[in-house]
Amino acid sequence: MKQISKNIAFNLRLLRKERAWSLDKAAHETGVSKAMLGQIEREESSPTVATLWKIATGFKVPFSSFLEKPRIGKTPDSENKDTQLFHSADGKMRVDPIFPFDQKLRFEMFVIQLLPHYEHLSPPHEKGVVEHVVVVAGEIEVLMDGIWKSLKCGEGLHFDAHKPHGYRNPASEIGTFHDIIHYPDRQQKILKK
Repeated sequence: MKQISKNIAFNLRLLRKERAWSLDKAAHETGVSKAMLGQIEREESSPTVATLWKIATGFKVPFSSFLEKPRIGKTPDSENKDTQLFHSADGKMRVDPIFPFDQKLRFEMFVIQLLPHYEHLSPPHEKGVVEHVVVVAGEIEVLMDGIWKSLKCGEGLHFDAHKPHGYRNPASEIGTFHDIIHYPDRQQKILKK
């Protein structure tokens, strides 16, 4: 967990530096307090999964970009398999990147495990983000458009993730699912305007 905190701190500082954002500007864009952002950068606090999603959404970058080891001396397209398991603050949700963000295909893929009777509500992501969820063990429920939809092993669905959504495990055993997240191509959005 210490290495993950270091990766998040480094990548957050790097993003702010690249964009010349003050902590005030970062707080405004992400909805995460200036104090919390500073604590994360100084490795005094580890963000929850929900907080890290808010930061990623505010910076308009993939979630997994914070978990990767710094890419010093690597090209942006080089493969980085150094992402690691990330736990929620209470340890009831585990996020393990299978494929960190792929710049060409604009997606990332995770294995997510929810402990029994755990619920996670996710803040909306950037407009155009689509999630594909496939249950690989146990069962989970996915919140879409204010309705919880039940999924058993082998079942899946996709939804617009720019709206509030969530995941919960109604069972007494661990629920495991693959979450594939597709991001919009900002270049295409600029060309269409």
